Amino acid sequence: MSSGFLVFLGILGAIALLLITLYNRIIKLIQTRKNAFSDIDVQLKLRHDLVPNLVETVKGYAKHEEGVFTKVTDARATALKGGSVADKASAESALGTAMVNLMAVAEAYPELKADANFRQLQNELSDIENKIAAARRFFNNATNEYNASIQQFPAVLIANNFGFKEEDFFEVSETEKVAIEKAPDVSFS
Repeated sequence: MSSGFLVFLGILGAIALLLITLYNRIIKLIQTRKNAFSDIDVQLKLRHDLVPNLVETVKGYAKHEEGVFTKVTDARATALKGGSVADKASAESALGTAMVNLMAVAEAYPELKADANFRQLQNELSDIENKIAAARRFFNNATNEYNASIQQFPAVLIANNFGFKEEDFFEVSETEKVAIEKAPDVSFS
């Protein structure tokens, strides 16, 4: 065999190895993204389980706020249905907005705010929301890394040929952003 043919085989082998490595990296990033979404899903399920208890507790003090309770219950039912990442993000935003409204109703009832069960549920909700935010950051980071990797050369050639598409982020609604960024009111009265 000629040395030119061996060089050609070496170059061809190096290109094949590069393509295999890039393909495997994209697959790994997809799996990381799926795992990150599973983390979000677990936290969302915890929130979904907490919502009925919170609604029932607030109902005990604010019976005439039926519209708020219905919106929270309907938003929870929609969020439980699942769907694509975009569908789930939209449903969770609606639930988050409904929960903000529920908590606003609770603010109007000092005896409710003093209720130990309500405070415990509120603390659990706060903890879950923090975990959801952390899981969302991890998921969005994984999504960003995946999206960037399929747009970079030479991986873009593999991505186009194998049908890898840019994926959606898990965004929060503007109402939730305001609620998250607003400092809690502290009162000792």
